[in-house]
Amino acid sequence: MGTVRVSPEARAELDKIWLYIARESGSIDIATRITDSITQQFWLLNRYPYLGRRRDDLRPGLRSFVAGDYVIIYRVKKDAVLIMHVLHGSRDIIGLLR
Repeated sequence: MGTVRVSPEARAELDKIWLYIARESGSIDIATRITDSITQQFWLLNRYPYLGRRRDDLRPGLRSFVAGDYVIIYRVKKDAVLIMHVLHGSRDIIGLLR
């Protein structure tokens, strides 16, 4: 497609995910492996931007894609995939994004 752009919110969410996993598991390697597996999905979405499901229920034009226990919320633009949020799937995503 084009480029992948990650919002400041999504970057902060990834940092929080990493920190939480590192603390809970006691392993920097596990935290890094999980966050890397999430971010690798960004490149898949760049190649196949309509792979995720439409999420107009959240906001018009948003899409979501499951990456393990996490949900990537993104928007497809003409020349880029914009990663808006990365949230744990058990969270109230609708409530968080409204």
